[in-house]
Amino acid sequence: MEKIVIIGASGHARVIIETVESNGNYQIYGVIDSFKPKGRKILGYEILGTEDLIKGLVKKGINKGVIAIGDNWTRYLMYIRIKEIAPDFEFVTIIHSSAIISPSAKIGKGTVVLASVKVNTLAEVGDGCILNTNSSFGHDGKLNDFSSIAPGVTIGGNVTVGFCTAISLGANVIQGICIGKHSIIGAGSLILQNIDDFKLVYGVPGKEIKTVEKGKRYLSKS
Repeated sequence: MEKIVIIGASGHARVIIETVESNGNYQIYGVIDSFKPKGRKILGYEILGTEDLIKGLVKKGINKGVIAIGDNWTRYLMYIRIKEIAPDFEFVTIIHSSAIISPSAKIGKGTVVLASVKVNTLAEVGDGCILNTNSSFGHDGKLNDFSSIAPGVTIGGNVTVGFCTAISLGANVIQGICIGKHSIIGAGSLILQNIDDFKLVYGVPGKEIKTVEKGKRYLSKS
C-alpha cells in the first residue's frame, strides 16, 4: 500500500484516520500538525511535526496525503501552503466504504466522503471538499472546491454550492438553489431561495442574517 500523511490532528482528522484504516487503500505514515506537540500520538499515529516537513517526505517517496482540517478556509490555506512547499505533493481522495456514489458522479482530489454519504447521478464534487456523515448531495448538483456539507445535511437536485461555503448540521436545501461562495448556512436551516456570496443564513425558512468576511470561522475547532 502507498504511504500517506494526514495533515491535521483534530477530531475531524481522527474520523479520517479511521476511514483510511477501514478502507485499507493506504498506509498512514504519520500526522502533520502545526500546533500540537511533535511526538504526540493520534489513534496510534505519531505527529511528525509541521507542514515544513513535507518537502523532505516527498524526497523520501512519501508524496501523498489528505488535509484533515474541518474549517473550509483554513483547509484551503493549508493546501496553498503545501503547494508552495512541495509542488509535487498529491492530495488523495478518501471515500468511506459505506458511501453510495453514483457511477456518473465526479469527486475531486483531496475530497473526503464519510460514512453513509449519498452522492447522486451526475453530481460534481470539487477538490478539497468534505461530505460529512449521513449527508446527501442531489443529482446534477455542483459542490465547488473547498466547500463542505455537515452531518445530516440533505441537498436536493440541481443545487450549486459556492467555493468555501459551509452547509451546517442537519440543514436542508431544496432543488434548484444556488448558494454563493464563502457563505455559511446555519444548523437546521431550510433553504428555499438563492443565497448570495458572503452571507450568514439560518432559520426555517432560512433568512439572511448578515454579510460575513472571507474566512469567517464557523467551527469552534477545526
